[in-house]
Amino acid sequence: MGSKHQGDGTSAPEPQRRLSATDWAQAALAAIGEGGLAGVAVEPLAVQLGTTKGSFYWHFQNRKALIEAAMQLWEHEHTERIIALTDADPDPAVRLQNLFTFVVGYSRNDRIEVALLATADDPLVAPVMRRVTERRVGYVASLFEELGLPADEARHRALHAVSVYLGHVQLAHAAPDTLAMQPEQWQRHMDGMMDALLPKPT
Repeated sequence: MGSKHQGDGTSAPEPQRRLSATDWAQAALAAIGEGGLAGVAVEPLAVQLGTTKGSFYWHFQNRKALIEAAMQLWEHEHTERIIALTDADPDPAVRLQNLFTFVVGYSRNDRIEVALLATADDPLVAPVMRRVTERRVGYVASLFEELGLPADEARHRALHAVSVYLGHVQLAHAAPDTLAMQPEQWQRHMDGMMDALLPKPT
């Protein structure tokens, strides 16, 4: 609501909300999407958040700790949360199609993943990227196994699916016009990929 009025008719400023560690991590993650790891700098983030460096040091010992928190947030929001939402449907074929449609569509605007892929050998990024990639492959493989594929074939198709997703991330960054399709063209594109990925009924 609006500011509270004092007896003299002037408006008292609203009390400033205390920033949480998650607020800082979200700001750092957005900064990674804009300028890579180099974009994570405490003073500019404090200005952006409308606070001081004191707020930062209340939550984090140093910049490294902030980047680690941002990576944990990315892992949760861009993998675990999506998996949890996907699991809401009982049908593995529907889960697979919903997951693939969402992540491939989202990949056209995923600047954070592009930035992290560019610094995948950084010691703060590398272990999280490895863990996230294996989690994604493992989850997609589990869906293929639920559809009746043996484990080795399920993992093979999962690797293919994750590779297609990462290819779309890179295409959207390097040559965005290649993915600038009309809705009906995009649907045909998605249908073709799903047809190649899903096992044929026997």
